[in-house]
Amino acid sequence: MDNNFCVIMSGGIGSRFWPASRTSFPKQFLDFFGTGRSLLQQTYDRFSQLIPADNIYVITNVKYKKLTMAQLPELKEDQILLEPQRRNTAPCLAFAANRILAVNPKANMVVAPSDHLIMKEADFLMRIKEGLSFVETNNVLLTLGMKPNRPETGYGYIQVGTKKEGNISKIKTFTEKPNIELAKLFLESGEFLWNSGIFLWNVQTILSAFDELLPDIASRFNSGQHYFNTPEEDKFINHIFPACPNISIDYGILEKASNVYVLSADFGWSDLGTWGSLHDLAIKDENRNAVLKCDALLYESENNLISLPADKLVVLHKLNGYIVAESGNVLMICKKEDEQEIRQFVIDAQLKKGEEFI
Repeated sequence: MDNNFCVIMSGGIGSRFWPASRTSFPKQFLDFFGTGRSLLQQTYDRFSQLIPADNIYVITNVKYKKLTMAQLPELKEDQILLEPQRRNTAPCLAFAANRILAVNPKANMVVAPSDHLIMKEADFLMRIKEGLSFVETNNVLLTLGMKPNRPETGYGYIQVGTKKEGNISKIKTFTEKPNIELAKLFLESGEFLWNSGIFLWNVQTILSAFDELLPDIASRFNSGQHYFNTPEEDKFINHIFPACPNISIDYGILEKASNVYVLSADFGWSDLGTWGSLHDLAIKDENRNAVLKCDALLYESENNLISLPADKLVVLHKLNGYIVAESGNVLMICKKEDEQEIRQFVIDAQLKKGEEFI
C-alpha cells in the first residue's frame, strides 16, 4: 500500500456550471446535492479508504490553495501541488508524476478528476485495487472504461481489443471527443467504451511516455528533477510551467501510445460535466422537475432543473425543459437543449458586464 499514490485534479473552473461555478469558487468546491461534502471532499473521502493519507495529492490552481486547505484540512501543505497557470492535464500530470517520483520511484498512481460522482463506491474501490495491482507489474497506461448509453461527443472513446486479462483489455484505438456521426457509429458497433478520465499507471511508465510522446513537456521537467520535493520546487514550477504547451493527457499521450489498456467497469459513474448531467442524476418529481436546495411551487411545468439559494422560493408556470440557476449576482434561465451555449454566456458576461459576474 505504501507504493500506491492518488492524484486528484482540482484546477478547473467548471464554466459549464455557471453561474453556480465561478472562477472564485468553482464546482469542485460545491455541494450540489446537500450532502454536507463538496465534490472534492467526496473524492478525497473515496480514495482515502484505499490510499494512505500521506500519499494523496491534490493538484490545483494557485488561486485555490486556501479553498483546498479549508476543505481538506487532512492534507499537509506539501500535498497540495500548485499550478501557476492553467495548462490542461498533460503538464498537470507531468508535475504530479515528477513530485511523486521524488518521493517514491516505485510509486503506482491513480489519477482522478475532483468532480466525478460514483454511485457504487464498493465496486469502484474494487476496480481501483485491481488496476493498481495490474500497473505495478505491467508497463501499461490503464484507463477505466464505461459502457456508453448515448452518442456523447464530450468523452473519449476506447475501442476494446481482443487481448484480455480478466476485466482488462489492450485497446485498439483511442479517439478523443469525436463528432456526432462518429459517436453514433461507435455506440452502434458495441466495441467502444467511454474513457472515464480516471487513469492508473506506474510513475516510471507515465514519465517514459512523456519522454517519448511529449518531449517538449518532459524536457522542461527533466531539467530540474533535483528541485522536486524540496523548498526550491515552487520557484522551479513557476518558471517552467507557463511555457508548457496547453494539451490534455488524452490528446498528448493516450491517443498515441502503444501500451494503453482499459479496465471495463460499472460503478454508477458520471463526470457531472453539465447541468443536464446533474438533472439526470438528481431526484425528480412526477413531472421530471429536479429542485436543488431551494423551495419551489411548480405549475404545469416539466423537465426542468432548478438551482437557487436555499432561502429562495421559485414559482414556475408552464415552463418546460429549462435550467433555472441563480448564484450570487447572476440568474440564468436557459433551455436544457441549448446548454452548450453557457460557455458563450460566460464569455459575454465577462466582456460586456465585468469580472464580478463570472
